[in-house]
Amino acid sequence: MVRGKVEMKKIENKINRQVTLAKRRKGLFKKAYELSVLCDAEVAVIVFSNRGRLSEFCSSSSMLKTIEKYEKNSNAAPDNTVQIKETQLMQSHQQYLQLKGRVEDLQRWQRNILGEDLGSLSCKDLDQLEKQLDTTLKHIRSTRTQITIDQLSDLQRKEKMLSEANKDLWCKREEGKHATHQVWATGANVQSQGHEFFQALQLQPTLEIGFESDQIAGPSASTYLPPRWLARDRLDFCSPSPENEIGEVRYML
Repeated sequence: MVRGKVEMKKIENKINRQVTLAKRRKGLFKKAYELSVLCDAEVAVIVFSNRGRLSEFCSSSSMLKTIEKYEKNSNAAPDNTVQIKETQLMQSHQQYLQLKGRVEDLQRWQRNILGEDLGSLSCKDLDQLEKQLDTTLKHIRSTRTQITIDQLSDLQRKEKMLSEANKDLWCKREEGKHATHQVWATGANVQSQGHEFFQALQLQPTLEIGFESDQIAGPSASTYLPPRWLARDRLDFCSPSPENEIGEVRYML
């Protein structure tokens, strides 16, 4: 039975793909072994699966020796490597020359702006330098003006904030003074009322011992009536006896 031609494309079924890899790898290693035996050739085969699994076949005793032998006897790789290195070196040298020329141009331009090395410049170069300086001055002045305006706006905003804060403090100060005046006025009223109260107490007539209940105290001495116990004691003291004299002295004390 003749087997049909196999279409070369990736096998979508995972199981079939693994089975095919195992069969084909085994057949590949078999053909490599046959080639090494029939032709007395040194053959090495390295296979990595999609999962990174390594499979290898080497007709010699060591795979590393075969790889080293391949690197030594390969003529294309060293030539390509040297050529690539030379190309990179040339490109680096060209970039260095370009950067060096650019730095020299910038340094010369800086000296020209400072007014140095102007002898080698032509009239056209001097006109261009003058225009460049005018443009630079305009840009510097506009930038300085903008910065000054920004600073002025900031100062005006701070001044407004300080004025509002000063106004608030002034209002609080006036309120405090008004409250203090009210406290002082209240204290004065209380003091005045107390003074009037004490004056009323001083002006009110007082009752003294010896006055009759139906009489009013006054400056006249004729309305004064001594109490009976005081009159009796005074009569007793008026006697010429020594005891009365001692009693009168005690009464006077």
